[in-house]
Amino acid sequence: MFQRVWHLPEWHRKFRICRMLLMLAAVLCLNAHNARAVEPDEILADPALEARARAISLELRCLVCQNQSIDDSNAPLARDLRLIVRERLTAGDTDEAVLKFVVARYGAYVLLRPPFGIDTFLLWLAPPALLLLTMIFLVFKVRRDRLIREAEVEALTPAEEARLDALLANSGPPRDGRKP
Repeated sequence: MFQRVWHLPEWHRKFRICRMLLMLAAVLCLNAHNARAVEPDEILADPALEARARAISLELRCLVCQNQSIDDSNAPLARDLRLIVRERLTAGDTDEAVLKFVVARYGAYVLLRPPFGIDTFLLWLAPPALLLLTMIFLVFKVRRDRLIREAEVEALTPAEEARLDALLANSGPPRDGRKP
């Protein structure tokens, strides 16, 4: 097997090595989600409540990290939010009541998936609008390029050929190898 690999062209060997490294990186990235920041002293004794707390924590943004859930963040504020969520759940609140409590205290920005509203419509509509505009631009560009490729070039008239020859004669040595 190894002898076969060494008979491959150099670019093919490099390609195989890069492909293996990319696959290794993908496997490592897929396993990275298991690392959570929840500390042992935060975990609730009741597994059902803990599962609800984890589900709610995945919906709340860490206000310090801004792109992580509070379940993934090690920031002190994220720990405080995790504790608040667990306190509200042990007090008997529903999941929606806990989310409403946290939003009332910290604002809608704390939600990782904010609801569609007057203040978030741009957040929700900008990506599809940009995708649509990009697709429209590409369609027009492909059509224009096709028209340019298919356009017929008219032959030069004898007067234009004479003028071109005069310009080329005055610009330096001829390009076709003839002597002046």
